[in-house]
Amino acid sequence: MKLTHRYQSGACVLTIDGEVDVTTSHELETYLDLVRRSLDDHLVVDAGRLSFLDSSGLTVLLAAAILAQARGAAVHLVGLQPRVARILEITGAMVAIRTHEDVEQALTAAGSMSGSGVAEPV
Repeated sequence: MKLTHRYQSGACVLTIDGEVDVTTSHELETYLDLVRRSLDDHLVVDAGRLSFLDSSGLTVLLAAAILAQARGAAVHLVGLQPRVARILEITGAMVAIRTHEDVEQALTAAGSMSGSGVAEPV
């Protein structure tokens, strides 16, 4: 698994390349703790190259989503592969984690969110 990040438009944009499973989920959790400047920032996860996500990786993402929601932000997943999207669907995680087609769409959604973590009406 390879992790990279950048800061853009009030969000930490994280790219995951590879698999997140029981052997790498702790690395993802540690990386998130290190790169997030603030829990108030939205976390945009570019998952276009995320080939596999197991329950331990999902737990890390859900924990990040809970922390973000408590601060009026959110976790946004971008470019999900069908296999990863299916995991989110069958577990019901789509309720806590927002999904988007691309990073720009996620950043736009993040920018339009109110302090309550809910998208403002258009």
